[in-house]
Amino acid sequence: MQGLRPGPAARRLLQLRLPARPSGPRRASGCAGPAGDLERTMDELLRRAVPQTPAYELREKTPAPAEGQCADFVSFYGGLAETAERADLLGRLARGFGVDHGQVAEQSAGVLQLRQQPREAAVLLQAEDRLRYALVPRYRGLFHHISKLDGGVRFLVQLRADLLEAQALRLVDGPHVREMNGVLKCMLSEWFSSGFLNLERVTWHSPCEVLQKISESEAVHPVKNWMDMKRRVGPYRRCYFFSHCSTPGEPLVVLHVALTSDISSNIQAIVKECPPSDTEDKNRIAAAIFYSISLTQQGLQGVELGTFLIKRVVKELQKEFPHLGAFSSLSPIPGFTKWLLGSLNTQAKEPGRSELFTDYESREIAELTGGPVGETLKAFLSSNEWVKSEKLVRVLQAPLMRLCAWYLYGEKHRGYALNPVANFHLQNGAVMWRINWMADTSPRGLTGSCGLMVNFRYYLEETAANSTAYLGSKSIRASEQVLSLVSQFQKNSKL
Repeated sequence: MQGLRPGPAARRLLQLRLPARPSGPRRASGCAGPAGDLERTMDELLRRAVPQTPAYELREKTPAPAEGQCADFVSFYGGLAETAERADLLGRLARGFGVDHGQVAEQSAGVLQLRQQPREAAVLLQAEDRLRYALVPRYRGLFHHISKLDGGVRFLVQLRADLLEAQALRLVDGPHVREMNGVLKCMLSEWFSSGFLNLERVTWHSPCEVLQKISESEAVHPVKNWMDMKRRVGPYRRCYFFSHCSTPGEPLVVLHVALTSDISSNIQAIVKECPPSDTEDKNRIAAAIFYSISLTQQGLQGVELGTFLIKRVVKELQKEFPHLGAFSSLSPIPGFTKWLLGSLNTQAKEPGRSELFTDYESREIAELTGGPVGETLKAFLSSNEWVKSEKLVRVLQAPLMRLCAWYLYGEKHRGYALNPVANFHLQNGAVMWRINWMADTSPRGLTGSCGLMVNFRYYLEETAANSTAYLGSKSIRASEQVLSLVSQFQKNSKL
C-alpha cells in the first residue's frame, strides 16, 4: 500500500506554496497576491482529492479513488505550516464538501410519501436506506480512504486536534465545521473502540522512549525527574496505557494507580513520599487509587478511552490482587478557583444576592485579611498567599469545603456536572465520595482548586446502575459527607 507520500498532483500543488501571509485582515478569495493564490490552490486540491459520491445504485460498483489523490491531500496539508492556513483548508472542506441537501430533501419526501401509503416493508426500508446514504457528507469518503494509507489513522487524529485548536482559537467555526468535527469523532470512536486497543503496563524496565513519553504526557501531576518517574512505576504503584493496533507501543491514554492501605486523602503522600519498602507486601494493599489519567492525543478528545482504560485496569488489578476491595480516584478539581473568584465578583457587584459566607465567617476573614472580604480574599486566592497563614487556612476550611461541594454537585451544564472531572467519573458510575482539604498544596493544586481534591469511589457492583441513573435522569450519587456540605451551602448561601 502507498504511504503518505505526495503524488504528482500534490507535487505540482506544493510548487505553488508561497511565503506565509503577513498578519492582518484576510483578503477575499480570488484576489491577486499570495493569499488569493493559496486559496485557489486549496480549492483545486479539494476538488481533486475529495471523492464524488456515486449514485445509490452504483455505490458498491464504483472503484475507490486512486490512493495518490488522498496522499496529495495529506502531503499538501502537512506543508501548511501556519495554524490559520490549516484552519482555512478545513473550513473549506467542511463548507464545500458536506451533505447534498437537495438529495436529502428529495429522499426525505420519498420516505414520507411511502409511509402514507400501504407498501411492502422492503420498499420502505430501501427508501430509508437511500435517505441514510444521502445523509453521508462527501468529506467522510476522503477520511475513510485516508485511513487506509500507511499512517493515515494517525494523520486523522492530528487533523482533528488541529480542528479543535482552530475552533478554540476561533479561526474557524459554524455549523458545518461542528458537523465535520462530529463526523470525524464518530469515525475515530469506531477505529479506537476497545477491541482495537492494547493494554500495556509500564515498569522501570520498559523501553526508555516509552518512559519518556509517559513522563512528558503527565498532565495532572508533572514528573520532576527520573527518580520521580521511577517511584511512579515502582513498588506500590502501577502505570498502564492503551496503544492502538496501528501504533503499538505508542501511549494514547495513561492511567497512574497507587496501591495503598486506605483511600488516600492527599496527593503528597502518593507522588512525593517514598514507598514503605522496595518489595510489595500484599497484606498492606487494600485500595487502588486512580490519581492521574492523561490523554496524550488531543485529537481523541471525546472518544471513550479513559472509561475503557479504567475498566480494563480494574480487571487487571483484581487478577493480581483478588482481595482488593476499594477502588477510588483522587481527583483534582480544575475550575473551582475560577468559579469561586467569579462568585466573589458577583457578590461584590450585587451585595446581598450571593452570600458566600456567614456573618461570623466574614468577620473572621476580614480581621485576618485586613479589608472587605470580597476584594481582599480575591487577591489572596489569586496569589496563593493565603496558605502562608495558618489562621486563614483554618478559617477558610469550612466555607471553601461547602462551596466546593456545591460546585461539584450543584453547578450544572445541560443538567450534568459542570466540572469535567466530576462528569467523567459520574458517567463511569462512580460515587462522589469525599472532598479533601489541603489535598494538593502544589502551586498547580492551589491555583486550580484552592488545594482541594475529591475522591470518586467505584463500587463495582453499583457502577452500571449509577451510570444509567446519571446519564438518564442526571441523578448524582454522593456520600453523606458531600450531601451534608451541599446542605450547609444551601442553608448559608444564595447563589
